[in-house]
Amino acid sequence: MKFFLISDNIDTQIGLRLVGVKGVVVHEREEILDAVKKARKMKDIGVILMTEKIADEIPEIVYELRTSKSLPLLTIIPDRHGTKRPKDFITRYVKEAIGVKLE
Repeated sequence: MKFFLISDNIDTQIGLRLVGVKGVVVHEREEILDAVKKARKMKDIGVILMTEKIADEIPEIVYELRTSKSLPLLTIIPDRHGTKRPKDFITRYVKEAIGVKLE
């Protein structure tokens, strides 16, 4: 299974291309939807990597991909500017999910 990147900037694409991950750079909603549709049709793609900015543009598709029980899986990654998430997002997530506070 291979990875496929859907990014909003060329720097992320070039960086992942250096490790063998193919992908596209898109900016408009229609381009994003078309890229997701094409990636889902590729039989050898096991994981779609998507930058946070792109994921913010299509929340309904992100939800559909994340709740689907079929491939490809979706992973949202930060771009070259870093993540938009707070520094303690994993700790918060664990606390919300299972009620345990990690220190």
